[in-house]
Amino acid sequence: MKSVTLYSQPECPPCEVVKMFLKEQQIQYKEINIKENEQARNYLVKELNSYSTPTITVDDEVISGFNLEALMAALNRD
Repeated sequence: MKSVTLYSQPECPPCEVVKMFLKEQQIQYKEINIKENEQARNYLVKELNSYSTPTITVDDEVISGFNLEALMAALNRD
């Protein structure tokens, strides 16, 4: 099973769509709210080189922004 982490923030419509997609696909994921977690926000920018939400990691692959096609490919669900 792949490790999936969703970096999100409140009132982010694309984040909600990604959450719905992951739930529909029955994919377990960890959600991290970057508005509540400064350390995670810094990690998102400095380590993952991402400035947007949603940002999703699937194992070591980073998907920045709303890109369901890339997410499906990373999950091998094309």
